[in-house]
Amino acid sequence: GINTIQLRIKNPQQADLEQQIIRAIELGRQYQAQVFINDYWQLAIKHGAYGVHLGQEDIEESNLAQLTKAGIRLGLSTHGYYELLRIVQIHPSYIALGHIFPTTTKQMPSKPQGLVRLALYQKLIDSIPYTNTEAAFRPSKDKAVSDNVLGFPTVAIGGIDQSNAAQVWQTGVSSLAVVRALTLAESPQSVIEFFAQLMKERQLTFTDKNIELAHSKRGEHAHG
Repeated sequence: GINTIQLRIKNPQQADLEQQIIRAIELGRQYQAQVFINDYWQLAIKHGAYGVHLGQEDIEESNLAQLTKAGIRLGLSTHGYYELLRIVQIHPSYIALGHIFPTTTKQMPSKPQGLVRLALYQKLIDSIPYTNTEAAFRPSKDKAVSDNVLGFPTVAIGGIDQSNAAQVWQTGVSSLAVVRALTLAESPQSVIEFFAQLMKERQLTFTDKNIELAHSKRGEHAHG
C-alpha cells in the first residue's frame, strides 16, 4: 500500500479545512502512514502532522524556527537551479522536482521541466553533501549515520503515470509522486502494485531513515 500522503486543500477558506487536516492526520496514525500537510503549517504543528510541504512562495511566510521546534519534517518545491541552490541552505527533509510533465492538478507558472532537466537536477543534487548534523528537518537517527552521504531525498512530481513512470524513475530520483494516476484509475490497487513493482527494481525497502517521502534511492522510503 501507500505509506506517505500529501494533503493539498486549495481553498484556505474552506469551511471544514481544519477538520479535514485533523482527519488526515488521524488516518495516517491509524494506518501507520506519513502525512504531509501542504501549506497550512500552523495547523500541521497544532495537530501533530508528520510533515509539511511548502512552495517557494510559502517559505518566507512560514516560520522555520517553529517547524524545527515542533520536530516536523519539511518538504520544499523547486522549479529550477536557482531554487535548488536556495533551499539546500535550509536542509529540507526532501526536495520536490517538477513539474515534469503537463499537469491539471495545479496551475503552474513555468513550463514542464521534462526528463532531461530532471536528470540534470538529480545529478546536481547527488553532488551536494547531505552531512550537516545540525540540519533541523532530519530525524536524529539519520543525522547520526549520514556523515558521508551525498544528495538529498528527491520527489519527482507532475503528470507522472504508468506510461512515463519508468523513464522518470531511471533519472535517479528517490521518489515518484502521483495524483491523477490514482484518483482517476478504475483500479487504484493495480496502479499501486505497478508503482511498487517498478520501485522494487532498485531493490529498495520501506524504512524511516531517509526522511520518508517515498522510495529512496538509498533504500529508505516509499511514496504513492
